[in-house]
Amino acid sequence: KALLLLLVGGVDRNPSGMKIRGNINVLLMGDPGVAKSQLLGFIDRLAPRSQYTTGRGSSGVGLTAAVTRDPLTGETALEGGALVLADQGICCIDEFDKMDESDRTAIHEVMEQQTISIAKAGILTTLNARTSILAAANPAYGRYNMKRSIQDNINLPAALLSRFDLIWLIADKSDRMNDLRLAKHIAYVHQTSTTPQTDTNPLDMKTMRRYIAQCKKKNPVIPQDLSTYIVENYVMLREDSRSQRKAGSGLFTSARTLLAILRLATALARLRLVDTVEKDDVKEAMRLMEESKVSLKEDDVGKPRQRTVDKIFEEIRKMKEDGQKTLKVSDVRDQCTNKGYKPGDVDECLEAYEQLDIWQLNQAKTKLTFI
Repeated sequence: KALLLLLVGGVDRNPSGMKIRGNINVLLMGDPGVAKSQLLGFIDRLAPRSQYTTGRGSSGVGLTAAVTRDPLTGETALEGGALVLADQGICCIDEFDKMDESDRTAIHEVMEQQTISIAKAGILTTLNARTSILAAANPAYGRYNMKRSIQDNINLPAALLSRFDLIWLIADKSDRMNDLRLAKHIAYVHQTSTTPQTDTNPLDMKTMRRYIAQCKKKNPVIPQDLSTYIVENYVMLREDSRSQRKAGSGLFTSARTLLAILRLATALARLRLVDTVEKDDVKEAMRLMEESKVSLKEDDVGKPRQRTVDKIFEEIRKMKEDGQKTLKVSDVRDQCTNKGYKPGDVDECLEAYEQLDIWQLNQAKTKLTFI
């Protein structure tokens, strides 16, 4: 879903000469052998305009622009790099963590200002690089170490991480059923060189390209009543981030996080081919943001995992103020879905703890009363 939103992109804004980017940047951080390069390769083939490069095989000049001198005339010329050639498209960068730090700094300007400023050999110019960046990287220790903090595992500068709208961890966990399914799939493809039959027929690339092009024609706007809702949720996100950072976990949340939520919400509205962003789009954007962080915050392997129902109960208990006995079920659902929980899990929690006589629901299931 995140990669589909990356293909569609948000809406660019240009208030009084200032430029706010609409392109979505995604970082896939995962263990070796979890098909990160396959995902990048598929997006590279699917996107109408794209460039594919690797961290070790590209320098800062190769990504931005190089000044070349003609051997016959002696004139200097400017040759665009991968990011310039991918203008209004997607640039896929594999092995992102293997890049030299000096080369990686060339991407900072592109990811936020969407331009490349050149001052070389008497050439002073600014090139457009309105591109979405899809990067794949391995954790600092080869594999993700659950016993270390998120910052230690990612090992990328905060200035760069804040420019990514979504950071996903793809962990290679040992699970018998998943391992069996994956092994059967690999063996079948290796034997027959065809994709196994599935219950659904996937769309072909031509249809997907046409649909994405149609989506990009829409420029959805955010209504005034939704702005207040988004701002309140962003302030709560900042508070949660502050408490998590004090505890030694969590990622830095800045104003770029708020812009990322707006970009994802407008991209979701584009997918539905509508002109106005709805509350469900914002909720889904918040859920994706929360899910992308939850995937980084796995419990230690040796610890017993807390059930989802119990986590939802903790959230509901936090909502109850001192002396307050009743809560609206609609408020509970909104709060829990914003935190990334599914509506079905919330309903399951309400029923489970009602049977334990922790609270009671009225007949219409609109009011929750603590016992």
